[in-house]
Amino acid sequence: MADLSAFPITRKWTPQNPDILQLFAFPTPNGVKASIALEEMEIPYEAHLVTLADADVKSPEFLSLNPNNKIPAIIDPNGPDGPIGLFESGAILIYLAEKSGKLMGNTATERAKTIQWLMFQMGGLGPMLGQMGFFVKFAGSEWEDKRPQQRYVDEAKRLLGVLDTALSDKDWITGAYSIADIAIAPWLNALNFYEAKDMVNWDDHKNLGAYLDRFMARPAVTKGMNTPPRP
Repeated sequence: MADLSAFPITRKWTPQNPDILQLFAFPTPNGVKASIALEEMEIPYEAHLVTLADADVKSPEFLSLNPNNKIPAIIDPNGPDGPIGLFESGAILIYLAEKSGKLMGNTATERAKTIQWLMFQMGGLGPMLGQMGFFVKFAGSEWEDKRPQQRYVDEAKRLLGVLDTALSDKDWITGAYSIADIAIAPWLNALNFYEAKDMVNWDDHKNLGAYLDRFMARPAVTKGMNTPPRP
């Protein structure tokens, strides 16, 4: 049995089976990237619910694995050089793809294109939609000055246009289903939660609806979107 005692997080979230990968997450757009990838790649794992409350994400135990206090994070007892802990959803997706040999292309060119679109999500789509959500649904929506909101709405529209054009001749963002789609699609789905589809003219992007429908219909996505289950 693997010894994960070097990871203080296991004192608060105790593995039932320390021999398999441990996922610490909450089902947000970033959190489900890891669970969906694990399901798609058929990597055995154990999911631990880490709520977004300070008592969890700012606890000493969680900060010992991710000093940036954000989900998801993982411990892989079967890492390349022994047990390894990782945070940042994009880094986790690349790690899992390399570990499994799946969903990052079969050639160096395909791998580069996959990482390109993954970085598009990490550096653009995710942060911009997340900030838009703050100004549309959360505390920022109460601000009388709507210029910050409009800034993110306009950028969201631009990024959605980039995606819509890229998907005009293919089912998936690089052609073949990949970790880039696992990163992108949950953030598109978040527009439902933010109740912002009309605001960003979703229906004007003719390819995005079908793309998101294809993604959400995958069995691994159905399971991963609810792993770990919300309390």
